[in-house]
Amino acid sequence: MISVTGKIIGKKKPLFADFGVDLPPEFERGDSGITLREVLDKIVRAQVAAFKNRQQDRQFIRALTEQQIEQQAARGKVEAGQSEIKPQEVDEDQAVGAALQAFEDGLYLVILDGDEQKQLDKQIYLKPDSKITFVRLTMLAGA
Repeated sequence: MISVTGKIIGKKKPLFADFGVDLPPEFERGDSGITLREVLDKIVRAQVAAFKNRQQDRQFIRALTEQQIEQQAARGKVEAGQSEIKPQEVDEDQAVGAALQAFEDGLYLVILDGDEQKQLDKQIYLKPDSKITFVRLTMLAGA
């Protein structure tokens, strides 16, 4: 499993919570090269799947405890969870395309095990403890 982190230059707070992504064993052992394009594809697809799971989890009916009812009644309104929210549809292929386009447009950097990756189709070799860091760049406004 490779670990994924996110940073914004000039901020201490991470861009997102760190997470791990499973890759086929031959890629994690470094036996076979994989392109950055393929790694980004797998990371984005894993995150889209996680997003869909979170949306599905939110749709379960939740019962309130007596204490929750009392606390909400004291505030003046008792709600049994969120209103019916239609799940957001996410197209995996479009999400992957957007991530690849953003990389090509220079909106973020990819640092793999301390080395900046500049080419999507260059072979990279991952280790079981590889760390990928996404660094979001901030565009400056003005003249």
